Amino acid sequence: MHRPEPVKCLIVDDEPPALEVLKTYLKAVPSLRLVGECTNALEAFQRLREEAVDVLFLDIQMPQLKGTELVRSLKNPPKVIFTTAHREYALDGFELDAVDYLLKPFSFDRFLKAVDKLPFGREGGTLSAVTGAMPVVAPPVVPESAEFLYFRSDRKMVKVFLHEILYLESLKDYVRIVTQSGQVITKQPISSVEEMLPERSFRRIHRSYLVSLDKVTSFTATHLTLGSKELPIGKLYKHEVEKALRG
Repeated sequence: MHRPEPVKCLIVDDEPPALEVLKTYLKAVPSLRLVGECTNALEAFQRLREEAVDVLFLDIQMPQLKGTELVRSLKNPPKVIFTTAHREYALDGFELDAVDYLLKPFSFDRFLKAVDKLPFGREGGTLSAVTGAMPVVAPPVVPESAEFLYFRSDRKMVKVFLHEILYLESLKDYVRIVTQSGQVITKQPISSVEEMLPERSFRRIHRSYLVSLDKVTSFTATHLTLGSKELPIGKLYKHEVEKALRG
């Protein structure tokens, strides 16, 4: 049986952390092949004139030329998956017939859902329909040795060292990341941040709280403390929290 050629992908993003995340995700899916990365839309425009690609993973808010403007300038654009921190461009994205619209930071699972929408094959099936069950080498989780993550806050990407995090608090559409040296507030659900953190080091203790396990100084059946800060343990999380703290 003939195996389809890997899907050729080009990443376009002006933020180095975002480039690294996408490269890690792409490497975990053998049916995708990264053929290049560009740090602005003008560079991507030139690259696309020299080489045909199947899929663009494209940021929108970039200097000189926006990602949406790049797509409009192409006579025969490849399939596009927008990757952006800005919700307000969603309508533009879908008007341009984008395959999907990923809000940063997005998890590996969400990335896979977007990739599986890619229409390929003679009958126009999805990528997994063409290749069989979509092959994945291994989910690119954050390793225990990882030192930091970047979070978008106040229009910039802020580096947060994992060993400094005390706890994270959900504030509806935002998350407060409290560290030993201050705090960072980023606009995203706490569930998406939870997926980015190494599970052995961080644990959800309540619908509104995630904590760094090694910063916990004491706990009861209903609360735990991190230094002078006391946080509630939700009833639904009690068993798993006690197991993690004792384990």
